[in-house]
Amino acid sequence: MKLTVLGCSGGIGGASSRTSSFLVDEDILLDCGTGVGDLTLDALRAVDYVFVTHAHLDHIASIPLMIDSVGESRHFPLTVYGSPETLRILRAHIFNWLIWPDFTAIPSRHRPFLRLQPIKVGESVRLGERAITALPAHHTVPALGYCLDSGAGKLVYTGDTTYCKALIDVLNRLSDLRHLIVETAFADEQHGLALASRHLSPALLATMLDELEVSPQVYISHLKPGAGERIMAQIARRGGALRPRALVQGEVLEF
Repeated sequence: MKLTVLGCSGGIGGASSRTSSFLVDEDILLDCGTGVGDLTLDALRAVDYVFVTHAHLDHIASIPLMIDSVGESRHFPLTVYGSPETLRILRAHIFNWLIWPDFTAIPSRHRPFLRLQPIKVGESVRLGERAITALPAHHTVPALGYCLDSGAGKLVYTGDTTYCKALIDVLNRLSDLRHLIVETAFADEQHGLALASRHLSPALLATMLDELEVSPQVYISHLKPGAGERIMAQIARRGGALRPRALVQGEVLEF
């Protein structure tokens, strides 16, 4: 499998600041932030599945725009996977005919452009030889992470989360975990804000990584614009065996 980073920033502001969105092979999106807007129409049409971690705007912003752009030219619905709570939020607050049309009923409920499919922690979706499994996460709204399994290796994307013992326990049971994409949204001097908003700071990240018994390459995402270098310097000063590095927009990870 191949994951291409369309966006991994914690905010916008410049061509290199696109929010969370990752293209897997040609037909899967992990989250659907502003980075999806850089794909061509043909590339958008090729996407059949979106796996959403949670309902915050920086992770879902391009879903309504994407389905509006390509829904009519597709032959079957775009399927969006997420927790039941996340899908309820999307129905109530996005696809409600007020913020955006309800594409689960356009052109009809029997043949819609969009299908919302619930997935719960521990459940897997198999797409050919590939498997995508929902993982626990701990955020201010119901949230998931995802494990992608190619059959030859695994990649985990945590989405937005603070320290989560249940997630650590799952990671320690994964064989062939090659890549771990984990957020660190706030610097250590904003540790209190990180706790309140249920994000990671370098101190919380270090606690999490110290409990890992696996040794993937660790990539840091969701760095706040303007604070990335400071956060990464604080992560580096804390040391540790895994030596995380900042994820870069446009980067490709294979596994």
